[in-house]
Amino acid sequence: MKTVTIEGHLRTEAGKKVARQLRSQDNVLGVIYGGATEVNFYAPAKAFKSLVYTSEFQLAEVTVDGKTYKCILKDLQFHKVSDALLHVDLLELVDNKKVIATLPLKLVGSAAGVKAGGKLVSKVKSVKVKALPKDLREFIELDITNLELNENIRIQDIKAENMEILNPPRIPVASIVMTRQLKQEESEAAKAKK
Repeated sequence: MKTVTIEGHLRTEAGKKVARQLRSQDNVLGVIYGGATEVNFYAPAKAFKSLVYTSEFQLAEVTVDGKTYKCILKDLQFHKVSDALLHVDLLELVDNKKVIATLPLKLVGSAAGVKAGGKLVSKVKSVKVKALPKDLREFIELDITNLELNENIRIQDIKAENMEILNPPRIPVASIVMTRQLKQEESEAAKAKK
């Protein structure tokens, strides 16, 4: 799994004045929680780019005062006007403690319905899972080979080992819909039979 390394500095002072001063120096404030202690830190904004601006699920190794924390991204705050990253919440991964993470879905295979002239419509790009840190993966694969025309694959059809999927089970993930051309061909064939 991809890991982003961030070199952070411990924040000893709190308050708006200190926060503004750190942000003016192109730093992003952050908090690491979920472990034994809560760690307030700051790091250069560019250190977070590869972690924040991606659709991939990645781990973050944050080093603060010589101690390294293995984390996942939990929450972000951006400036309302400039859209600059202001604050990052990270969740420390503890081996025996389950975490909730959002993992991307990767559709694999060539659907039978597409071969028959249908169109694949992907409706859900990621799912929320609860798992131990050792069971987290970059993505969850979902085989769509047997998906026929006018059929859906739902959340309940996803097989994820050692993970509890928290999304509602009946939500469709992907479906094969009829294209306009296929509908026209079917209606022409029906007219020709009459």
